[in-house]
Amino acid sequence: MDFDVIIIGSGPGGYVTAIRSAQLGLKTAIVEKENLGGVCLNWGCIPTKALLKSAQVFEYINNSENYGIKVDKPSIDFSSIINRSRKVADGMSGGIKFLMKKNKIQVINGFGKVKKNNKVEVLLNEKKTEFSAKNIIIATGGRSRQIPNLKQDGKKIIGYREALVLPKKPKKMVIVGSGAIGVEFAYFYKSMGTEVTIVEFMPNIVPNEDKDISIQLNKSFKKVGINVLTNSSVEKVDFNTKNDCVVSIKNANGIEKINCDIVLSAVGVESNIDNIGLEEVGINTENKKIIVDDYYQTNIPGYFAIGDVLKTQALAHVASAEGIICVEKIAGHEVEKIDYNNIPGCTYCSPEIASVGMTEEQAKKEGYELKIGKFPFTASGKAAAAGHKDGFVKVIFDAKYGEWLGCHMIGYNVTEMISEAVVARKLETTGKEILKAIHPHPTMSEAVMEAVADAYDEVIHI
Repeated sequence: MDFDVIIIGSGPGGYVTAIRSAQLGLKTAIVEKENLGGVCLNWGCIPTKALLKSAQVFEYINNSENYGIKVDKPSIDFSSIINRSRKVADGMSGGIKFLMKKNKIQVINGFGKVKKNNKVEVLLNEKKTEFSAKNIIIATGGRSRQIPNLKQDGKKIIGYREALVLPKKPKKMVIVGSGAIGVEFAYFYKSMGTEVTIVEFMPNIVPNEDKDISIQLNKSFKKVGINVLTNSSVEKVDFNTKNDCVVSIKNANGIEKINCDIVLSAVGVESNIDNIGLEEVGINTENKKIIVDDYYQTNIPGYFAIGDVLKTQALAHVASAEGIICVEKIAGHEVEKIDYNNIPGCTYCSPEIASVGMTEEQAKKEGYELKIGKFPFTASGKAAAAGHKDGFVKVIFDAKYGEWLGCHMIGYNVTEMISEAVVARKLETTGKEILKAIHPHPTMSEAVMEAVADAYDEVIHI
């Protein structure tokens, strides 16, 4: 065998797995057809956060008088904002290259395809090379989902990749879908001065979140002028004589037409499992997802899969965790299965959203008797001082045993606060224990303790 482990794909699942594999003393290679770091570092998590930071800075400057600072009317250099985002992404990708070298991981450039008998075929510039490994891990990630009535052409109807590198700021944009990708780009482009409309098929935006979170984000978005259409679907996109998009939107009132420069399709991601040899090897799939056991082995011994190609949550930190467990199991370690009910989700629009565990609706369906607490940031001294009073922390407990069933936050910087709930739930901490753990004042994070106090009828500040 050429290697102990070959990983196909170098996103947050693949490259983290490769590093852990090397740390465990396994001879490791990673196959990548584009840039190291995959979608997350190059076309997702990292460059979008760079864009959102530019939007936040611009927003601060525009509202500087609220902080007692007068600034002449600022303007944006859109291409410079895009260029900064690309530089941040390139820097991170370069960092992964360094880590590969540091950990003596062989990087194989090209399109990877699994073959029978523990082999991987790599195609580069029409030349095929075969490598072998005792263990092959598929970590090929996902791509922007295409739907029939919203065919992406990369110019007028685009996906997230094109949205990161538009040559000029659109005057008007329609965003189809209000998951994390949709609402993050909605906030960014609205901050840049684009007229933004969000079209969401479900009754609430960010439909996977607790309903109270969805309602608050809707209010916050409408306050800044983002047009939100729920219970709506895009039927088709035509083009007028000026080559502008004419978006036909179906809702309870019939068909509404909106003209815009750009339509951004943000209707989710689909797995990159096409043409990578699964059928030839005999690896089982279901609904375009690879089927694996608790430790990520497929039905064929020696072949594993992690990340967005599975039915688990399509999140960078999930892929990383799956990869580490997978390769530690390969190395013969005792490992603990992932608790997929304790995965934090973060959305980086403004206000930010962070959540873990059950929503109120889910907990009620499970039959729990609930204690629910909510603490608004309007009552937080730190939030008032920072000028960010939108939002709240909501906690959900089982009334009988005090089990922390769910935590849902919307507000400034809440993505940095959710880990308390994740760790506490992992340690089976009760509401009373959180309540009696002293939190620092003044902080945004003390809102967690205050929300728990509200659940137990001991709240002081509301």
